[in-house]
Amino acid sequence: MIIWIASYPKSGNTYIRSFLSAYFFSKNGDFDFELLKNIEQFPDKQFFKGFVNNLDVASQNWLPIQRDIVKRKKVKFLKTHSAFISINNNQFTNADTTLGSVYIVRDPRSIMASIMNHFSLSQTEAAEMLFDKNRGIKSSDGNLATYSFLSNWSNHFNSWNNLQTIKKMLIKYEDLEDKFDEIFKKLIEYINNLIGNNDGIDHQKFKKALNTTKFSFLKTKEKKEGFLESIYSREKEQSIPFFNKGFSNDWEKKLDEKIRKRIEDEFHKEMKQLGYLV
Repeated sequence: MIIWIASYPKSGNTYIRSFLSAYFFSKNGDFDFELLKNIEQFPDKQFFKGFVNNLDVASQNWLPIQRDIVKRKKVKFLKTHSAFISINNNQFTNADTTLGSVYIVRDPRSIMASIMNHFSLSQTEAAEMLFDKNRGIKSSDGNLATYSFLSNWSNHFNSWNNLQTIKKMLIKYEDLEDKFDEIFKKLIEYINNLIGNNDGIDHQKFKKALNTTKFSFLKTKEKKEGFLESIYSREKEQSIPFFNKGFSNDWEKKLDEKIRKRIEDEFHKEMKQLGYLV
């Protein structure tokens, strides 16, 4: 069965995967970037046979691929940026293949600043991505086997948060700054419950995983070793650090007042629900 690690892009998915991979896929909790390979991205062309140039064909394969994963009778963590949607009546996933989900949400104003840096986009371009109800992302070679439908920020959040048939855990990215030990403890307890593990938390391994996946540690590790998920900027002629500003990316100083107000107006309901607006 599948446990989804889901989020809108630039919302902390890799941070959560780093901790999970250190705890569940290492011997002593010591994190290494190679461990992230244990939590693969879906959809991705590695799961498909050949090049896919038709979205209907791609979406028709989502559930059959997941059913094949379930047949292996092992728990499989999968990362996704896809909204929980259907395309041409083809569901992204369902309760038959899914054991549970972890959804990471982040203040959309903060996402804007991260998107601008990570993808080298202007404010207008980043805002267009955030507001576009028909937004999707695919690989640069056009292979739709990688296609993830995002919609806009609020639709993406609601699609996972409002699930009724699948067990879910919601994590606010901002809470990880000061409560990461408490949240990661709840995360391990949640996953142990999903997989029927009654052994409790391995506290020594847990502490090691915490220490080796702190944002400052990951940032330093990326500088020393590099990171495959970072993006090369032709404009700057260098790789853009993946672990950049962290929890404080100064969106207050970076965002145009009109764009900030539009974000707060269009996403007011969800932002108030999450405590991003008073």
